Amino acid sequence: MITGITTRDARFPIGSGHGSDAIHKDPVYSYAVTLLTDDQGRTGSGLAFTLGEGNDLVCKAAEFYAARLRGRDIGEIMAGFGTLQKEMADEQQFRWLGPHKGVVQLALASVTNACWDLWAKTRGVPLWRLLLDLTPEQVLATLDLSYLEDVLTREQALALLRAPLGTRADREGILAAGYPGYDTSVGWFNYGDDQVRENCKRAIDAGFTAMKLKVGSHDPERDLRRARIVREVAGPDARVMVDANQQWTLPRALEICAGLAEIDPYWIEEPTHPDDVAGHKTLADAIAPVKLALGEHVPNRIIFKNYLLAGCAGFIQVDAVRVAGVSEFIAVSLMCKSFGVPVVPHVGDMGQLHQHLVLFNHIGLDLPAVFLEHIPHLREHFAHPVRVEGGVYHTPCEPGATCDLL
Repeated sequence: MITGITTRDARFPIGSGHGSDAIHKDPVYSYAVTLLTDDQGRTGSGLAFTLGEGNDLVCKAAEFYAARLRGRDIGEIMAGFGTLQKEMADEQQFRWLGPHKGVVQLALASVTNACWDLWAKTRGVPLWRLLLDLTPEQVLATLDLSYLEDVLTREQALALLRAPLGTRADREGILAAGYPGYDTSVGWFNYGDDQVRENCKRAIDAGFTAMKLKVGSHDPERDLRRARIVREVAGPDARVMVDANQQWTLPRALEICAGLAEIDPYWIEEPTHPDDVAGHKTLADAIAPVKLALGEHVPNRIIFKNYLLAGCAGFIQVDAVRVAGVSEFIAVSLMCKSFGVPVVPHVGDMGQLHQHLVLFNHIGLDLPAVFLEHIPHLREHFAHPVRVEGGVYHTPCEPGATCDLL
């Protein structure tokens, strides 16, 4: 039974240009944390990610949502969590502040993720194991699929969950072998050219075969120069991604992406406004076969549905600390499975939670485990930081979602 509900406004200035991009020049990596404690002394930790200011507002909203969980058993909550999450998202006064976006959606992510963490800890297993141990019907019961019925009915979702059961053994080798990470820290926006060059060398020496550069400068020649540096150091076989963090208008993106094609990018990420589905479709058609990666700032499953219908996303970067937590992440993953689009999460959680979800997506849904973003700047603040060795994510063994902060 849940007996204690608290929130924590956790902010971590990282400085030195770390985390900078074309829009966010001096971020303060922050978490709105929901803590659910049960009568056995176990605490579920749920994260939502922000960049500082407003983090307290998310905590306040999370307290409002979490209050309805007091006195309830986590197993009973999760047995019908999809219905409960819809009720919380549809709460009449808070819904006016969204719906399904902004402060209230981040708060719902924090509460949802705390529930999943507590449920896994109650079972004494890592989150990835809990997800794989659940029956398709039990997983489905945790999902809110409203507004998706035109592309994903409950019957279709259940079929997608059931279909890979017989071939799981073929994919379980990932638990021992791990899967690749990609280094997002080689080229933060505020880093100089020499630092980018040295970071690329260090990433290669550490075993990474994929890395990402922040672009979106006022001078596009700076972007191209830095992109050439990464490609030169990484070599022709490495996967090199570039990320504009929504900086460009569509006409600007059409012009600059054409130039960036020279370095053979594995993807171009967030080139323009995250709500502009039509603009991304125009751009994707113009720069093909170069692919777009979209989703870091997409707050809900409905917008993801529209991106998938438009056919303009080469990779979906749904983030479980941005959408309404693990449950909505799985709903988006099911749509991606249906549309045949890979899921490569954005890691506002620094990979702590998503390392579990990549394993579930691959083993449980038969989605490709392409790789997972790696950002090391908050390692010291987690009780059980991710293990990335030789450029490879290793399987977490601790009960829960490994999101406990020190």
